[in-house]
Amino acid sequence: MTRAQRKQDHINYALSTGQQRKTGFDEVAFVHQCLPNIAVDEVHLQSEIGELTWSSPIFINAMTGGGGESTTKINQELSILSRETGLAIAVGSQMSALKDPAERKTYEVVRKHNPDGMVFGNLGSEATVQQARDAVEMIRADALQIHLNVIQELTMPEGDRDFRGALERIQNIAENLSVPVIVKETGFGISKEAAKSLSGSTISAIDIGGFGGTNFSKIENQRRKRMLDFFDEWGIPTAISIAESYAVSDKPILASGGIQNSLDIVKSLGLGASAVGMAGVILKQLLESGLNDTIEEVNQIHTDIQFLMCALGCRRIDDLHKVPMVLSGHVYHWLETRELDPRGTAIDVCKKNEFS
Repeated sequence: MTRAQRKQDHINYALSTGQQRKTGFDEVAFVHQCLPNIAVDEVHLQSEIGELTWSSPIFINAMTGGGGESTTKINQELSILSRETGLAIAVGSQMSALKDPAERKTYEVVRKHNPDGMVFGNLGSEATVQQARDAVEMIRADALQIHLNVIQELTMPEGDRDFRGALERIQNIAENLSVPVIVKETGFGISKEAAKSLSGSTISAIDIGGFGGTNFSKIENQRRKRMLDFFDEWGIPTAISIAESYAVSDKPILASGGIQNSLDIVKSLGLGASAVGMAGVILKQLLESGLNDTIEEVNQIHTDIQFLMCALGCRRIDDLHKVPMVLSGHVYHWLETRELDPRGTAIDVCKKNEFS
């Protein structure tokens, strides 16, 4: 099987397996504020992640890497979507283009159609410093995502089996790259232990990539003769992973993993995220409804977020970190078991818990 065929399989299986809705957001609720003392036009949606700023709390997360004409067209339309709506955009893994220059156009099309936008490059944790530099140069990236995908690799028939030295390689890249480095999981979540280890490095942000959206174990299991279905329910739900990481990290937290609508976005920000990545739901909308309808939908989501923030009395994204929330069910039980105080606001969780 060629890489292009495998990537097309990933897209097809991602759409057919759908979003799992096991994120934990249904067990997170805001406390209503009947005196918000704010007007909608006072709400600002700008994201600030260290030195990176863009006009939306949303970014289009990595979806498609090298895969021929079909993924080139998808990346082109996603790039136009990001340009027209102010979203940042991340490309899929660029390793294939570093190995085969013929695949560069799959990625270069993103910068071509969004010359002034916020664009993130993407490589796996096996990358070298030179490969990281080449990936940034390829698309004039404003930041580089380094993805962690242990479960996907283990489930993938032709995947990697050796994950030694990943943190050291990430640190080396972060120290020697000219743009910020964002470490991201790919759908199985980041724990407080991993977040604390990453906080000790010189990376710029952590994208928790929680469990509950596209399931790469299920996708790769479709391609196996003997399924490793014990990994299909493996992972940390997105809402929980945000709280775990925010509690122990001094790095900005980015949320992704099954985030489907404006309420999920605002709940993610309330739990401690500084920006939110969306992938599967945007890809589905784009392929089923077309580019113009997807632009309209994203603009409506921005309006919805403003209304929700107004209802909570929040003028800026950071203000959402202080709003009172109530957690229940599995989310409450998990955080209590993990010695993360599930009461109060996200910022209280950070202040009340210290780990050796």
